[in-house]
Amino acid sequence: MMIYKIFRAEEWAALERDGETAGAPVDVADGFVHFSTAGQAAETAAKHFAGEDNLVLLALEAGSLGAALKWELSRGGALFPHLYRKLRLEDVLWSKPLPLRDGVHVFPGNMA
Repeated sequence: MMIYKIFRAEEWAALERDGETAGAPVDVADGFVHFSTAGQAAETAAKHFAGEDNLVLLALEAGSLGAALKWELSRGGALFPHLYRKLRLEDVLWSKPLPLRDGVHVFPGNMA
């Protein structure tokens, strides 16, 4: 199953440069890296990145993250994937720009 992380361009650049990251400031504060499923990603973008441009969408295979990935109750009682270790560049299957058009983030097709 694919899971997704939204990063600001500078956060993505830091991961590319350093090879690993504890995540965005919210991830560091919470003690884990927040992810979303394909069905949760648009709501995550709207709630936490409203009006922000220069975002990057990362895709990862949940099964490859092992026991460090936990599914926990969050927004509206839904289960969200949380990674309890640093995110490594090698974990990322692909990255794509997440453009903002008319105030809405445009996600790539075939995210499931």
